[in-house]
Amino acid sequence: MVLFKKVSFFILSLPLVGCTTVPTTLHDEKLKDYSPKITAEDFIYDPMNTPIAKYYEKELKAEEDISGATLIEDGLSAFVIRAAFARMATKTIDLQTYIYSNDFSSKVLIGELKKAADRGVKIRVLIDDYGTKSDIVDVMLLNQHPNIEVKVFNTVANRSKLLYYPQFLMDFNRLNSRMHNKLFIVDNIAYITGGRNVGSNYFYPETASNFSDTDVLFVGDMTKYATASFDEYWNYHLSIPASVFPKSKSKKDAKKLEKKFKEIEKESSDSINQYNKIISMVQKEYQNKNFDFCWGHGKFLADPPYKVEMTMEEKENYRGDIIKELMRLWNQTDNSVYISAAYFVPGEGGLDHMLKEEKSGVHMTVVTNSLASTNAPTVYAKWEKYRKQLIDSGADVYEFMLSAENLRGKEHDRERKQSSFSVLHSKTMVFDDDISWIGSFNLDPRSACYNTENVAIFESKEFADRLREMIIRDTKTSWHVTIENGSTVWTGSRPGDEKPRVYNKSPDTSIFRRIWKNITNLVPEKFV
Repeated sequence: MVLFKKVSFFILSLPLVGCTTVPTTLHDEKLKDYSPKITAEDFIYDPMNTPIAKYYEKELKAEEDISGATLIEDGLSAFVIRAAFARMATKTIDLQTYIYSNDFSSKVLIGELKKAADRGVKIRVLIDDYGTKSDIVDVMLLNQHPNIEVKVFNTVANRSKLLYYPQFLMDFNRLNSRMHNKLFIVDNIAYITGGRNVGSNYFYPETASNFSDTDVLFVGDMTKYATASFDEYWNYHLSIPASVFPKSKSKKDAKKLEKKFKEIEKESSDSINQYNKIISMVQKEYQNKNFDFCWGHGKFLADPPYKVEMTMEEKENYRGDIIKELMRLWNQTDNSVYISAAYFVPGEGGLDHMLKEEKSGVHMTVVTNSLASTNAPTVYAKWEKYRKQLIDSGADVYEFMLSAENLRGKEHDRERKQSSFSVLHSKTMVFDDDISWIGSFNLDPRSACYNTENVAIFESKEFADRLREMIIRDTKTSWHVTIENGSTVWTGSRPGDEKPRVYNKSPDTSIFRRIWKNITNLVPEKFV
């Protein structure tokens, strides 16, 4: 280990041509003259006086601390609603995300943010450093706008691609923990949260690897708590201004991006016109109060940003507000829990609690990824460790099915096409058909101990019914996993099937994928 550290230090000390370093903390001497463009004064306004609030003023004033919620089930709606609310914004927009891809949909969202800023809306964008994977993401260029400020959370100091990952080994405890939070807040009165990052594979089903996800749009009282959480992260010393990144200062790249916007408008004028019509239609639907809100009361919870700086021992023993609230909700549940979990690794403690609840009469229905659909076979390998005990306890377990169009052929081996697949990415739960849970939090060790997360808990039977029905619909297009004579069996039907299909091995997978899954199982559970 000593030799390894010496070698790593030597590599990191090599003078590289064109190598750039950035601060990892606001306390760095390089940032002594940093002055924020967007300050607390920009948020001194009454959210209830904004147009977004005015359209639902009666409902928002009907009860104290009331909020409205509506499900966003598909990616296209998720993008269009974000764009529509960006156009309706008059005061502020806050965007917090783990991943910000440098693809088409991300560029279109950049355009919407820029247009809002041109109108005078103050915009803050906070992205996780690992979630960008590089300094070339165009969102960094927005920082040149006088009404937009971009920050990067938990940065890697040396920006050389050669040294990017070696630095993780040298500062593993900090850099292994990432800001996984997802928020889109408009005028401090409406916000979107859920599982979606910013990228085409979260918004468009035509992408090669599409994430099947769930968001919720909230309006009302809960928003102020989401904004308070964003503020905490924004002002934390690990949030580094984009102004110190070379990419953000490139006038040439900014002009190229502006030129790209104009080229898209010129070359795709018909599509742009159609897009604008759709956005306008969504705005009118909201203004005419046709958004299908369920009204109730809720809370917004987030891990503190200092979680990433805890020691390894502190992280592994960490029990923050999210975990405490999850345990409280489960303990007060009498009848049922419905779970849609992209990555489901409950741990021994979590499993013991679930088995106890199932035995006491709280029936659990779980939908998670199959080996074919998951983008993380390491996580699936760990999930298998708990699956049999949950099924034996009486829980209904389902694994997400690949859609028929993503399969090679009707009568051939159902091996996954690596270039085209759908991944369950939701993180939702319903307790006793009354309380809903939705956010960025996965039921796995990474969310519980290492990454920072956020969730919204909403009390409304009407909304819970809708979320439960969405999870039940997913069970119809998933494999029902059972145990027969000690062996795992997958049963399910695809469109056109006259009778259910039955498999004794993971459906839609090749022997190579199953072998790879077994190999990845060697990774310690706490690092999946």
